[in-house]
Amino acid sequence: MKKFNTTGPCFPNEHYMLPALDRLPGIRELVTDGNYFIIHAPRQTGKTTVLKALVREINDKGNMFALYCSLETLQNRTDPDKTNLAIRDLIADNVEMSPLYVPVPDAPALRSDRGGIGLAVRTVLQNVCRAVGKPVAVFFDEADCPVGDALISFLRQLRDGYINRDVMPFPKSVALVGMLDVRDYKAQIRPDGQSLGQISPFNIIAEDMLIPNFTELDIQALYAQHTAETGQTFADGVIEDVWQLTRGQPWLVNAIAYECVTKIHGSRYDETITVADVETAKEAIIRRRDTHVDSLMERMREPRVRRIVEPLISGDKSDVSYNDEDYRYITDLGLLRIDRGTLVPANPMYAEIIGRYLSRGEQDAMIRSIPETPWVKDDGLDMAGLMAAFQQFWRENSGADKNIMGYRESVPHLVLMAFLQRVTNGGGYINREMALGTGRLDLCVEFRGARYAIEVKTSDNFNGEKSYSQCAKYLDTLNLSEGWMPIFEKSKEKSWDEKIYSRDVEFEGKTIHVIGL
Repeated sequence: MKKFNTTGPCFPNEHYMLPALDRLPGIRELVTDGNYFIIHAPRQTGKTTVLKALVREINDKGNMFALYCSLETLQNRTDPDKTNLAIRDLIADNVEMSPLYVPVPDAPALRSDRGGIGLAVRTVLQNVCRAVGKPVAVFFDEADCPVGDALISFLRQLRDGYINRDVMPFPKSVALVGMLDVRDYKAQIRPDGQSLGQISPFNIIAEDMLIPNFTELDIQALYAQHTAETGQTFADGVIEDVWQLTRGQPWLVNAIAYECVTKIHGSRYDETITVADVETAKEAIIRRRDTHVDSLMERMREPRVRRIVEPLISGDKSDVSYNDEDYRYITDLGLLRIDRGTLVPANPMYAEIIGRYLSRGEQDAMIRSIPETPWVKDDGLDMAGLMAAFQQFWRENSGADKNIMGYRESVPHLVLMAFLQRVTNGGGYINREMALGTGRLDLCVEFRGARYAIEVKTSDNFNGEKSYSQCAKYLDTLNLSEGWMPIFEKSKEKSWDEKIYSRDVEFEGKTIHVIGL
C-alpha cells in the first residue's frame, strides 16, 4: 500500500507522487546537450526525487553513466583540503556502489592522488570518466552545504575540468542542486561582497532551474491516486482548501493528506476526508512542529532573515530591494514570496507558523498569568472584554526594553498574537495576513463558528480616514459589519492615561472599535 510521503525522497513503488521529471521540463535536454546547470528550490520540495528519477532514467537507457552524489554531510565545511578529500571519497563511494560500475581495463584507481589535494575533485571525476568508458553526468545534491573557500575550491575545479574537456576526460554534464540559486552561492562565498574576478566558476552555468510548487490541479491528481488505490474519497472543497492553505508547497500538501488519512481517520478508507479534517490536520502539524517546520523557523533567528521578516509582521515599509541578496535568500528559503508586487508569507500556514514561533515564549509565559475562560462564550468570544483585558495586560507588561528573539520593533504585534493565541487555543484559529509596506497586520480570529477581524496598527502608520478605509475594506472582504483596530502608541513621551482609550468609529457602513494601547 502506498502512502503520502513526508520523510525524504519519493519512490514510485512506495509513495503517491507526480511524474518527477515533468516538474522540470527541459532537464533531459540540458543533460544530453552537455550543459552544466543549477537546480534550486526550498527544502523538501522534490529536488532529490527529481535527481534520482533522472539518474534512473539515464542509466536505464545505457548510453551515459549518471551519478547522484549528496554533499549534505559537508554542511558548513570551510577547509578546502579536507572538503576536497571528502567530496572525492563521496564520489568514489557512490561510483563503486553502483551496480553499473564495471571499470574498463587499466583504468586508474578512482582515489588516485595525481594532482594533489587541491585538485582531488577534478582528478576523481577524470578517473570516473576513464573507468566507465562512456559519457558521465554528475548531479551534486545539497551543493550549497560547503561554504567559503571550500566551496570556491570545489567550483573552480569543476570549471577547470569543464573548459578543458577537449583535452582530458571530464563529465559531459554536471548539475549543482541545492536550496540557493547561483546568486546566493556568491553571497556565501564572499559575504563582504568581494568579487571572484575573471576566474568566477559561475560563467559556465547554462541555466538556473527552479522547481515549482504544486498547482491546484497537481494536488487533485496526487490525492486522486490515493482514492484510486484505496477508495477513500475527498469531500468537495478539500482540494481548494489544501491549495489555499499551502499554495502547493509539496511537503505541506503531503503532510496534510498523511495526517488526515493515517491520524484522523486511522486508515479507515470508507470514511470521507472533509474540510474540517484539513483544518484539524493543519493545526496538528503546526503544533507538532515537525522537522520541516522547525528547521525553517530556526532561520527566523538569522539577522538577514529578521531584517526582512520584522517589517513584514507590522506591514511597515522596508529598505529591502528585490535585488537585495537577503531578499533573494529568504525567497529561496521558501519562507516568503511575491504576490502582486508585495512581499508576503509563502502560504497561510507559514504565516501562522511565523506568528506562533516568534510569540511562543510570550504565550508560554501567559499560561501562568492569563486565564482562558473569562472571555469565552458558547457562541464565540466577548471581544470587547478581551480587548479591554489586553489593554490592562499591555499597560502592566509592555516594558520599554522588551525584545522577542531580536524582533524588537514588532514586539507589540507579537505580544497581541500571543495573547489571542492563549485565549483561542483548543477552540479556534487565528488567520494572519502579513504584507510588506501595507502599514498594518490583519488578523481574523475564528472561534466556535464566529469570526472577529482585527487590524493592528502603530501610531506611526495610523492615518485617520485612510486607515479606517483599509479596515472597512478588510471587513468587507470577510463579510463582517464590525471589527477592532488596536493602535500601539510608539511615543515614549505620552502617559498611559493618554495611550489607553476606546472609541467606536462608523465608517462606510462598518463599525470600527478603536483600541488605544
